[in-house]
Amino acid sequence: MLARRLGLILAALPVLAHAQVTSVPFGQNHDRSQPVEITSDRLDLDQAAGTAVFAGNVKVGQGELRLAADRVQVFYVAGTGDGAGQVQRMVANGNVTLSNGSEAAEAEQAVYEVVAGTVDMQGDVLLTQGRNALSSQKLHIDLDAGTAQVEGRVQTIFTPSTAAPGQSSGQTSGQSSGRTP
Repeated sequence: MLARRLGLILAALPVLAHAQVTSVPFGQNHDRSQPVEITSDRLDLDQAAGTAVFAGNVKVGQGELRLAADRVQVFYVAGTGDGAGQVQRMVANGNVTLSNGSEAAEAEQAVYEVVAGTVDMQGDVLLTQGRNALSSQKLHIDLDAGTAQVEGRVQTIFTPSTAAPGQSSGQTSGQSSGRTP
């Protein structure tokens, strides 16, 4: 038995050594066609550069996607043709939180490429999905594919379900807990 366990551990070493990139699902219901709404305490606009800097309690929403940060710089599509003036990219800094439904990620910085539908987060990244958590230094999210890749030193905490397979964790009506009220 010990030899079998040791063999499994040794067989897993090459996988563990290369486990620097981990893929997880994220943001499967994102709709890039939704308008982007931004609120903040302050706005500095530079029309010549095609940028806007939102500062202080910044909140960004697009459909179910939510982003919060201390500061967000927005880059607009330049030119006069179709799409001119639309949000192209957002760079968020300081206490960044990104959420989509029950999934949330925190980091020091995030770059949201609105046109491409991707988000790159870095600096003490923490990704939570329900009761499970994953931490790393970098997180790349493809909102269109509903996937995320975590890079750097990856640490995970998976919380197993307390219910037996096929059973719910709560009691159904008519069952007794064995305790009297």
